[in-house]
Amino acid sequence: MPTFNYRALQTDGVLTRGELEASGRPEALKQIERLGLRPVNLTEKGFGASKSSAAAPSKGFRLALGPERITSADLENFTRLLSSLLSAGVPLSRALLILGKEASTPIAAAKWREIHGLVVDGMSLAQSMDRSPDTFPKVYTAMVEAGEAGGFLDVVLAQIADFQSRDKELKSKVATAMIYPCVLLGLAVVVLAVLLMFFIPKFQKMFNSVQGSLPLLTQVIVAASQILRSYGLVVLAGGVGGVLMARNWLASAEGRRVWEGWTLKAPVVGPLSARFAMARFCRMLGTLIGAGVPLIQALNVARRSLGNQILSDAITQSITEVHQGGRLGQSLARCPMLFSGPVMEMISVAEESGRLDGELVRIANVTESELDRQLKTAVALAEPLMLFLIAGFIGIIFIGMLLPVFSLQDYIK
Repeated sequence: MPTFNYRALQTDGVLTRGELEASGRPEALKQIERLGLRPVNLTEKGFGASKSSAAAPSKGFRLALGPERITSADLENFTRLLSSLLSAGVPLSRALLILGKEASTPIAAAKWREIHGLVVDGMSLAQSMDRSPDTFPKVYTAMVEAGEAGGFLDVVLAQIADFQSRDKELKSKVATAMIYPCVLLGLAVVVLAVLLMFFIPKFQKMFNSVQGSLPLLTQVIVAASQILRSYGLVVLAGGVGGVLMARNWLASAEGRRVWEGWTLKAPVVGPLSARFAMARFCRMLGTLIGAGVPLIQALNVARRSLGNQILSDAITQSITEVHQGGRLGQSLARCPMLFSGPVMEMISVAEESGRLDGELVRIANVTESELDRQLKTAVALAEPLMLFLIAGFIGIIFIGMLLPVFSLQDYIK
């Protein structure tokens, strides 16, 4: 079981340090809260030191592979510490000043000091964050704006930190599970390239004596081998150019909308994406309503958390109906891609009984548990599927090479 080093605030505002054992970051945070402490920073033992040393400015030669950016860990630590300081009664400007001093990297320290300067100049925290969209996502800024308007900024910041922690855990699980399939895919590409460039030409001399009686599969394989050997660099440059063009197209509003539509229609990925978006929407909406945010404002903030413009447009129509006096349950029923029949019934009943916030959070918890199991199953199926595809490609090449041998034997007879 991994060991975590933590820094946390006591009830009297004193900063304390310690370490504990936990199965993961969420469990470690819960243990710290059970001790009556407000977590400020949490790092896994064995990784924190290397991270600090990597973040420290080097006095010697330094190789910069790209522009420095604030990491998700820096942003999570900033959010959690700011929430803890505000909950302890520390004024916002002083809390931001402390954060600038406590930052683990120079780039983070500079950014927190920039936010502090804008706030001191009279801007709201949300407005100052909105000027740095690369650091603070739109959903983050929208939630901060709602927290400032309702006077519960510390609560909203704590919820943002929890969202960030959950997203990090989910991405870590997916990345870890996909390492093996990606390695297999890389090996498959190398094996196919070697076969086409070095193995196939050995047979080509023998095939030339068979004139035009080669099977169609063999002709395709030989043609692919000739193209790869003659125009390999051109094919590579074309592939890289295609990837860059696809990336730019996906970055555009039209391309992103088309890609999101394809994603939602995909057999396995589509339902998982829609349910994950629904869970985030319900959790954020329930949290904001429970904190006292008006329903329309909470819906507008939660809508930005979907991460899919098609789903966001569907929710916009529901918000319009609620603004005109309609009920939330009935308006959300017009989004069948997001909300199933049973979920709509639970939301409608909770709305009538006045416990909408708690029910939305409960729906999010149940949905996330189901998604975790489905994700594990999908990733577990990806490995044998990848092996099957690799074996299929290599098998097709060998079959294509063996077919002319049998034809040649008949030709000799």
